Amino acid sequence: MDIGFVGLGNMGRGMVQALLRAGHRVVVWNRTPERADELVALGAVRAATPFEAAEVGVVFTMLADDAATEAAVAGPHGILAGLPHDGIHVAASTLSVRYSAELAERHRTRHQHYVAAPVFGRPDAAAQGALRLVIGGAPAAIERLQPAFSALGQQQFVIGERPEQAHAVKLAGNFLILSMVELLGEAFVLVEKAGVPRERFFEVAAAVFSSPLVERYGRTLLERRFAPPGFRLALGLKDIRLALDLAEATATPLPIADLIRQHALEAVATGKADRDFAALLEVIEAHAGIGHA
Repeated sequence: MDIGFVGLGNMGRGMVQALLRAGHRVVVWNRTPERADELVALGAVRAATPFEAAEVGVVFTMLADDAATEAAVAGPHGILAGLPHDGIHVAASTLSVRYSAELAERHRTRHQHYVAAPVFGRPDAAAQGALRLVIGGAPAAIERLQPAFSALGQQQFVIGERPEQAHAVKLAGNFLILSMVELLGEAFVLVEKAGVPRERFFEVAAAVFSSPLVERYGRTLLERRFAPPGFRLALGLKDIRLALDLAEATATPLPIADLIRQHALEAVATGKADRDFAALLEVIEAHAGIGHA
């Protein structure tokens, strides 16, 4: 299958590796061209513009936010201009529900398809083809994408025919993940101030609340593995803001999300934007009057 891929950050590079390993021909573009060098050495084809990546008929975008996606989509060298009639744009990153719905309409008026397929999983899972895909779009378009989706993910969840529904689920899921980091961090600080080693509490939490998320993020917090980031704090702040935007649009109070946004903003303001979101722990510790070297 010929696939265009726009956006070669940590997640995008891993996803392209998985597609290449499955035998797909992948045409790649990134705003900073050198990010494509390693993938070209593995067999990917370099595109000069997003237009060229989209010309193959199916193009994935894995970009930081709405603005970065719009920069690749719009204009004479963008995806909208390059994608042929009946072509498919797959948005794999976390976008706002509003912008995802807008993209669907813009593609529809050009007789193109738009499928939302945001993913759960870190860069290592992307490279292994072990992501979980949350999908929204027309059934026929989703069926056409199965060779690519099968290469990228271990599990698919089709949410509905409106692409923005998949992004609503992704935002809710990210809210849960970020809440887990916040709650585990608060619990670690609480037991430490009560004189209990964090390691002992983690043994109990991992057993009683058996979950891959508790195990993964609890250990990350315990070992203070904040770099290199699996999920940058700046992106976590962006996602919690998008969740709060959706909450406001749907009149849904999210008091925990408000707290996480405040802590994440403090972390970014103190120079932690490019560290893993688990570095939120340092803000929680500072509020409690403790610190770790």
